[in-house]
Amino acid sequence: MLDASLRPFLDRLVNPVGAWLAAQGVSANVITVFGFLIGLLAAVMISVDHMEAGFVLIVVNRLCDGLDGAVARATGPSDFGGYLDVVLDFIFYAMIPFAFAVNDPGNAVAAAFLIFSFVGTGTSFLAYAIMAEKYGVKSIKHGKKSFAYLGGLTEGSETIILFLLMTLTPAYFVYYACVFGALCWITTAYRIYEARILTDG
Repeated sequence: MLDASLRPFLDRLVNPVGAWLAAQGVSANVITVFGFLIGLLAAVMISVDHMEAGFVLIVVNRLCDGLDGAVARATGPSDFGGYLDVVLDFIFYAMIPFAFAVNDPGNAVAAAFLIFSFVGTGTSFLAYAIMAEKYGVKSIKHGKKSFAYLGGLTEGSETIILFLLMTLTPAYFVYYACVFGALCWITTAYRIYEARILTDG
């Protein structure tokens, strides 16, 4: 929901840095993998109850996620780079709720529900992108992407806000997970509806 609105502002911030990194010979894929490793470390910190460190590392992970795209725009995007970015992002999104379940087994059911809900948003997102490619549909609202990007109530920006709130107030994890999971299913239903419209022509 927020991604398209935030994209122009974020691009103005990261594009100059991305161009500088590209000039130094840093590849977008290196930043993608580095950011993922930072995200993995965030999950480890959360699982051992270092929430402040988890908060900071999630922010760094997302900065890397913005920078890899900026470097790719400066050097020319690659299909594999777009693929790698999405795969590692989706793994990261599942890692954080899992870390909260490890931290407190009382969070396990809510974490499982949230990951279950992410499967709905993730598969509907990627399946729509496949159909959009088949039908020649392109979207630039979320910036130049490797594939068509269909939004919803729970996009990347909302998910990161959720994760940061969870690290700041972990006692409310169950409530956050249940509410956000329900919103994820609304997003999934919306994407299925949009796919139906697309395929019906």
